[in-house]
Amino acid sequence: MTRATPRRDELAEAATDYALANGLIDLSLRPLAAALGTSDRMLLYHFDGKDDLVATVLRVSNDRSVAQVLALEPARGVREAVLALWAVIVSPELNRCQGIYVEAAALGLLGREPYAGVVREANGRWVAALTDFLVASGVDPDRAGRAVALVDAAFMGFQLDLPLEQGLRSLDQAVLDLAEAVAVVTERG
Repeated sequence: MTRATPRRDELAEAATDYALANGLIDLSLRPLAAALGTSDRMLLYHFDGKDDLVATVLRVSNDRSVAQVLALEPARGVREAVLALWAVIVSPELNRCQGIYVEAAALGLLGREPYAGVVREANGRWVAALTDFLVASGVDPDRAGRAVALVDAAFMGFQLDLPLEQGLRSLDQAVLDLAEAVAVVTERG
């Protein structure tokens, strides 16, 4: 069993940067170790195997995503909040984090661990951050769950379309339509 150390934390951050640049699916210890200036044996010393390393990378990436949402200033209303969230989602850093999440979620759907467990954990923290932001932006706490479910599902679909979308006009309009729909859901209940 490994324990938290400054070196482990340093390697986790660097491994996350590597995975954000190179993806998660083909992650191999030797190339990762070489890129980090260490050996695969040292990675295994600091992590309980590749699964622990992957789980740690996913957690660090999710922590970065959640931190960006938590850093947002409350919006003046729900429409503005949805647009602010989308702007953060498509920022280069968060977009890469979301890409790793999608890879992990796909593997988790197949029942592969550590992906399924870490994705479930990440979802809980992500939903809590979105909920806090929407409530801070004026959404009634009793209606925030519905708003978050709608926003999160739509954003995931939009993100899957981003690499395939030739012109972003239709996607931009879909985000505006989503903001309007979430406003209706939160105003009516």
